[in-house]
Amino acid sequence: MTFSRLASLRVVAVSALVLSSSYALAQQSPVSNTTRVRGTVESLDGEKLLVKSRDGADVTLHLPQNAGVAGVAKMSLADVKVGSYIGVTSVPDSGGNQKAVEVHVFPEAMRGTGDGDRPWDLKPNSSMTNGAVDDRTVAGNDGHTLTVKYKGGERKVLVTPETTVVTYVPAARSDIKAGTTVFAIATKKPDGTLDVARLSIGRDGVAPPM
Repeated sequence: MTFSRLASLRVVAVSALVLSSSYALAQQSPVSNTTRVRGTVESLDGEKLLVKSRDGADVTLHLPQNAGVAGVAKMSLADVKVGSYIGVTSVPDSGGNQKAVEVHVFPEAMRGTGDGDRPWDLKPNSSMTNGAVDDRTVAGNDGHTLTVKYKGGERKVLVTPETTVVTYVPAARSDIKAGTTVFAIATKKPDGTLDVARLSIGRDGVAPPM
């Protein structure tokens, strides 16, 4: 194996570890001193990251030089296979079924991340389910029904053509520019500073749909 090939594999492995840690943190319900931040970068000046949140508020975050950065890129539903490890945000439809808002397809190194089912705050009444695809069936013209199995249970979700399907890709601090869409878990310090250890950023026009 060449040195360049070995170096590339190491970069991928480290990136997967950073992504796994970031997403595992994202799966946790916020405690009193943490908040989920979704929005668009206005500026990054040194370690000061200014974000316009989705509700229109200006949020100032402290992003240390050693903070992890993860990219979120579009993926095809055709790439979601039986056995794929995924995370799904879903909401109940008028018939009581779960309709997927977004699907995250995890790299293999992230298998097991955030396994389970829990309430989520992306949309009213939304939930997050992480697990392995146990079954995939065609649901007429509406899309596909995925059975997602996790430790202690399973959930069936309808994935439609409107569902956003993404995966994680390596990214760098230099990719953070004005207009970049972001998602982060910020920890509030005693002095009021919102500290971010890991940041997910949209790539190629895709916003992190978490």
